Amino acid sequence: MKHDYDVLIVGGGLAGNCLALALQESDLKIAIVEANTAEQLRNSPTGDRALALASGTVKMLDALGVWQQAKSAATAIDKIHISDQGHFGKTRLSAAQEGVSALGYVITARDLETAVADRVEQAGIEQISPARVIGIASDDSAAHISLKKGQDSLNLSAKLLIGADGGQSSVRKLLGIEQSVTEYQQTAIVTTIKTAEAHDNTAFERFTSSGPLALLPFKDEYAVVWTRHTDDAEQLMLGSEAEFIENLQACFGYKLGQFSLTAPRRAFPLSLIRANSMYSGRAVIIGNAVHQLHPVAGQGFNLGLRDVVQLAEIILKTTEKNADIGAQPVLEEYTRQRQKDHDTVINFTNGIVKLFSNEWLTLALARNTGLALLDFIPGAKKQLARYAMGLNSRMPHIGKRRQA
Repeated sequence: MKHDYDVLIVGGGLAGNCLALALQESDLKIAIVEANTAEQLRNSPTGDRALALASGTVKMLDALGVWQQAKSAATAIDKIHISDQGHFGKTRLSAAQEGVSALGYVITARDLETAVADRVEQAGIEQISPARVIGIASDDSAAHISLKKGQDSLNLSAKLLIGADGGQSSVRKLLGIEQSVTEYQQTAIVTTIKTAEAHDNTAFERFTSSGPLALLPFKDEYAVVWTRHTDDAEQLMLGSEAEFIENLQACFGYKLGQFSLTAPRRAFPLSLIRANSMYSGRAVIIGNAVHQLHPVAGQGFNLGLRDVVQLAEIILKTTEKNADIGAQPVLEEYTRQRQKDHDTVINFTNGIVKLFSNEWLTLALARNTGLALLDFIPGAKKQLARYAMGLNSRMPHIGKRRQA
């Protein structure tokens, strides 16, 4: 049977575009379906959010030919300072101790999205936009996809359909894949601040009873991700900028001198969301369509990019064998490969949230003793650094992309 496409990717954001780049040098016929126009994507307010890119993620972006452009807009993290508010426990990580050029980088989602989108355009990958998926069905040989593009309806077929369309994934919903949701009763407030003292490429993660406060060095400012109980967050959002800064300063202290607000505050409710399956029929979902994490360890995008690269790896290997890329055994193998990484990162992140949001005296003493000891136990500290750099699991491999 002749298909319109070998691979049809729904979602022209970071996950979908990176997957297309990972597959571009194959003989597969690929297209990306995106519901928004390029202008809408560029002007989306979510583009302002800061992404913490782990060292392992940077290596994958470099292999995709993206990092050379993106690096100029990114700020390196050379050191990470971890502490627990009101307690003695603290530990420090440094790129020098780990023998790497940086523990990670901070970049706005918009700058990274632009670099990825430019590479997709340079590569000449087909894009169907703006278009919405309104129907999906699979049979033994193909996935059949119905699209709405303006006033027109399109019916396409592909050997494999990939849902990379984010947390509100239309693909996941049309496939009938349910989600497991854990509500944290917390909200993340994000903004940027200027500090009296220069950041010296140091990131701070301060745990409090209400949730973690992260300060990420970005250009000559700090990107702030401040997690609070939902009621507290509402009050902080309703108060004046001066009141907000006063509370933020009280939470962090004056190690960096006086703070001043340099961007609007935005609030995002937090929960752990995980799809109950990664595939159905001849369709597979990746990235935020599968998992949405608490931002405490900054692992959401890093985990999603490993989904992308590992799926590309298995598709390319299957193609080399002239086998069916959309067959159930292939998608089962992909699920098996990703399950361990998902479990490890999600359990680690969820465990941190529970451990550091509990003021029970014995638990507070245990975690602070642990933080203090990390500074003196090289093996344990190295393992924590590997988590920070996104190197705690097997890194999917893709070859260096040719520049278009």
